[in-house]
Amino acid sequence: MEKEVTKQKLEKYFKISEEALELAKKNIAKKELAEDFLDMIERYIKDAKYFQEKGNFVTAFAALNYAHGWLDAGARAKIFDVHDSRLFAC
Repeated sequence: MEKEVTKQKLEKYFKISEEALELAKKNIAKKELAEDFLDMIERYIKDAKYFQEKGNFVTAFAALNYAHGWLDAGARAKIFDVHDSRLFAC
């Protein structure tokens, strides 16, 4: 059982979330709602990078999880027309 957020784990989840974000941007189904979702996702990813740079991996990981939660919510609400179970909980 893992008890800490390592740099490697954080990088793995940055890669997944950033890949999911790019896929979401290319597959917008509800433009009027997508703008708000994308704004929140990008802000949380930016926050995660800030905390990572400061060496605060736990808070960076938390912000990254919020970002990915917005991605998953957008997929579930069909704001993003995505069908990749590796990147989204859809």
